[in-house]
Amino acid sequence: MSHSSDDLPAEVRQAADLALDRKAEEVLALDLRGVSSATDFFVLATGNSDIQVRAIAEHVMDELGKVGLKPLHVEGLDRARWVLLDFVDFVVHVFHPQAREFYQLENLWGDAPTRRFAS
Repeated sequence: MSHSSDDLPAEVRQAADLALDRKAEEVLALDLRGVSSATDFFVLATGNSDIQVRAIAEHVMDELGKVGLKPLHVEGLDRARWVLLDFVDFVVHVFHPQAREFYQLENLWGDAPTRRFAS
């Protein structure tokens, strides 16, 4: 089944926009529908320091929480090298640049349609 990158759910677009609010770089969404059964979307973002990575992740959690979206699971907030916010239907990954380069999720999920967000 093929999906357009323009048919992103509002909450996925909102998570990307919230990351951009905190000056995240290389923000993109991977559409994993038909590629993975674990979740429908990944939102990837990069912060240039541990402080920025944490600020991006906390801003996404706080603002989505105001509209009733709370992550089921959060990992990495204490060390802020790679923070994972699992909202079940979508997962937000906020990386320190070296962690993003090391894990290369974009390449691992290279078959997934991708939507890039302008910073």
